[in-house]
Formats: sequence, structure tokens, C-alpha cells
Amino acid sequence: MGLLIMDLNLLDSSLPTSNGAVTLGSVLKFILILSFSTLLARVLKIYLRRYLKDKVSKDVGETILKILYYGTLTIVFIFNLPLIGIDPSALLVAGGVTGIILGFASQSIIGNLISGFFLMVERPIKIGDQVQISDVSGFVTDIRIISTIIRTYDGLLVRIPNQQVFTTNITNVVGHPVRRFEYTVRIRYSDDANAAIWIIKDLIDKEPFALLNPAPSVFVNDLGDSWVNISVRIWAPVSEWFGIKTRLLWSIKQALEENDIEIPLPQRIVRIQADAKKVPIQSDAEKIPAEPIPEKEIESILNYEERVLA
Repeated sequence: MGLLIMDLNLLDSSLPTSNGAVTLGSVLKFILILSFSTLLARVLKIYLRRYLKDKVSKDVGETILKILYYGTLTIVFIFNLPLIGIDPSALLVAGGVTGIILGFASQSIIGNLISGFFLMVERPIKIGDQVQISDVSGFVTDIRIISTIIRTYDGLLVRIPNQQVFTTNITNVVGHPVRRFEYTVRIRYSDDANAAIWIIKDLIDKEPFALLNPAPSVFVNDLGDSWVNISVRIWAPVSEWFGIKTRLLWSIKQALEENDIEIPLPQRIVRIQADAKKVPIQSDAEKIPAEPIPEKEIESILNYEERVLA
């Protein structure tokens, strides 16, 4: 009984602060309130995610959940600061000085925080988009406060700081509902280009995912050294873009070969002149030896070298 009274008295023991006495009980109360608030915020986050699943897109829902979650915890933390002897109004002055110090010490972190906020507001990319950021390409799996997570086509998870994401060029592959792809088909000069164009257009018309508006275009683009270049430009939905691109290219090759239109190989024409003058090839024994230098010339050369050296 005496031990229980000592424990209760320990909870009533206080520590002097600028905002009054702080007891151990008030500190425990502060910790319990924060723990309960964190648990409650997580439970509400789960239920709100299920509720917003069919109401809004995934990226918008995640942004709303993050703002509500961290905003709730921040408000609970500030309102319960008097329990540990801290006046919230004093944080305005202390926060200003501390903010300046921390600003110089953690410029990159603050830059990432601000960039993350602008990414959530501007929304140049969304969760699930296929993007290329700098030299990283893949799917956006999460947009966090400080960083963005990209899952590459090889299955690797790459974390990119939000400041780099916001300040670099972003290529959103699926940002527009339709996308164009292009082929360059080469045929021989002896083949009929009009027939090749008609065959390719017929294949495009039979493709269900090739869009009619914008209309596809097939035309002779260039006359090469050994072939005629035919450009093929087709628009398709983003979801079917890759499949139709890989499937249609092989169909074009097969259709052209069935109609005796082949893809040419590089050719070079070499002309040999028949009446070229033949130069007799002499062996080493038949070569004319060089004429010997007269002795007088040798002496003059030696004398000249001696004069120069002198």
C-alpha cells in the first residue's frame, strides 16, 4: 500500500518550466494523446482510402489522405504542447529563429518538401503514369513529401528527390490519351511504290486500334541510294500503343513479301575500264639500278658539309 502511494506521489511530482510546473502525469498524458491520435489517424486513413477509391483517382486520393493525416497530427501536437510546459505562442518567435538556422542546414530537404507540395498541386505526373525523368524511365508508384518512387521497366525501384523531379524535364508517356508511332519501310526501285502504299493502308484499315482521327498517313518520304523510303505514321490509344506497334510492323513485312515487294540490301556498282593502259610489272631482277653518283659531286657535297660544320 505504501509503494502504491509512493507511485501516485511520483506522478504528482513537478518540474519547473517557463509555462508553469510539468508533472510526470502530464507528460504521460501528452504521450498517450499523441499515440492515440496517431492510431486514430491511421484507422481513419484506411477507411477514407476505401471510401475515396471509387470517387476520385488514386493520386488525388493519396494527396488528400496525406494532407489530412499529417495535418491532424500537427494540430494535435500543437494543442497539447501546454501539457509539457511549452506555450504554443512562443513557437512563433522560436520557430522563426530555428527556421532560419535549419533552413541553412537543410536546404535540400526543404527544397524537396516545397517541390513535393508543388508536385501534388500542379500534378504533372500521377501514380501509375509511365514517365521519363532525367535518365530514369518507368512507372510512378508513389509521390511522397520528399521523394518520388519510380519502378523501372526492369522491376527496379528508383527514389528520385522531388526537387530533381520538379526542376528537370518530365516526359509523361501516357499524359495524352493517344500517341503516334512511325515506321520507315524500304522497297526496291524496281517495285511499285503505289502498290506498297496501298497494301500498307489496307493493313492499317483492318487494325481495330488504329485511329481514323487523327488519320494515318503513308507516303514516299525519301529516295535513298539503293531503296525508296516509305513513311508510315499511325495514331493509337496509349493503352494499345505498344501492342499495335510491334504487331503491325511484322504484318507489313509479310504482306509486302507476299506481293513480291522486298526490302532491298545495300548495293554498289563497280565499273572497270576495259581500255585502261597496262603498266608492266617488273621483278626485282629486271629493275633498272640507280645511276652511281660521280665522285666530283660526292666531294663537293662533303666539302659543303665540312664548310657548314666549320
